[in-house]
Amino acid sequence: MRRLRSILVCGVIHGWLLANGTALAQGGLAQAPPVTVAKPVVKDIIEQTDFIGRFEAIDQVDIRSRVSGYLDKVHFQDGTNVKAGDLLFTIDQRPYRNALEQAQAAVTSSQVRMEFAQSDLERAEQLRRTGNITDQLYDQRRQSFLTGKAELDRAQAALRQARLDLEFTEIKSPLSGKISRKLVSEGNLVNANETVLTNVLSLDPIHFYFDVDERSFLALSRQTQGGTRTTAQGEYNEVLLTLTDERLGQRKGQLDFVDNRLDAASGTMRSRAIFENKDHFLTPGLFGRVTVGASDPYKGILLPDEAIGSDQDRRVVYVVGDNNIVNLKPVRIGPRIDGYRVIRDGLTGNETIVVNGLVRVRPGAPITPQMTTLPPTRERNGI
Repeated sequence: MRRLRSILVCGVIHGWLLANGTALAQGGLAQAPPVTVAKPVVKDIIEQTDFIGRFEAIDQVDIRSRVSGYLDKVHFQDGTNVKAGDLLFTIDQRPYRNALEQAQAAVTSSQVRMEFAQSDLERAEQLRRTGNITDQLYDQRRQSFLTGKAELDRAQAALRQARLDLEFTEIKSPLSGKISRKLVSEGNLVNANETVLTNVLSLDPIHFYFDVDERSFLALSRQTQGGTRTTAQGEYNEVLLTLTDERLGQRKGQLDFVDNRLDAASGTMRSRAIFENKDHFLTPGLFGRVTVGASDPYKGILLPDEAIGSDQDRRVVYVVGDNNIVNLKPVRIGPRIDGYRVIRDGLTGNETIVVNGLVRVRPGAPITPQMTTLPPTRERNGI
């Protein structure tokens, strides 16, 4: 009986081992997880760098009066567009018209005195040729003529100044742009060259100022084209503007100025781009981001960020080798371009890379590859 039980137990164990061993063997074959793989995107690219900055008007003028007086009229609506030469303010002209009339009368009086002195001098010259006038009397008449001529010149200068003062009572816009609100109401006293009446800003074109940190400036300066240089082969460098409410840049401008020294306090280089603004949408003081070319064109290798993993302090990708065995390969990454991450070093572009399902991948383990093709560009998330 004991012997029979032992035989039965051994048979059960043997059967269980045969069944489960087969299942384990079959499970071992089924452990190769399915993952998505693809070839990297290889194409000509130009690396770019983004900088935050602010718009400023190219020209801005505080409107002041050149003559003193009481403000008579305001000829514009607050916050409207004006053109160069448009009448903005009028100072009370009555005192300046009176001054002009006085200056005109002074010119007439001086003209009469000068003409009389000239006639008197001509008679003295005739008498001098016949010897019927002394030299002293002749000199006195000549002195009277020269004095009258000088007084006439002074009166004419005063007349020109009076006309100019009357002209200055009409304050006109020195440039085309957008005007602010009036800062002084009618009836108030305006002091010449002191009282600010309003200000005008030019809007088209418009400047965009941004600061480049020292490290970025050194990297950009080493490029043979692009970067923060003001020109490249006689042409201005193109930049792309992205406003705070935009995901992708819509406006193109030109980099037209780089300062001649780094700011000692901040360690940055002040740079400037210029943009057309025919619709006057861009406003001075508005923030934005410019994208500046940071390299020469070259053949770049691009991968999605989700295809790049981390191994302690290095970045790695999973390369599919023979028999669908996955190998770990370190890479050096660069900036994002067209929705992908630039691979600076570590790949040739011919490898097959795991692009999705990295959590199911182990170095040296087999996978079940599911081939896909990456598009040349894709939407940049988070921008």
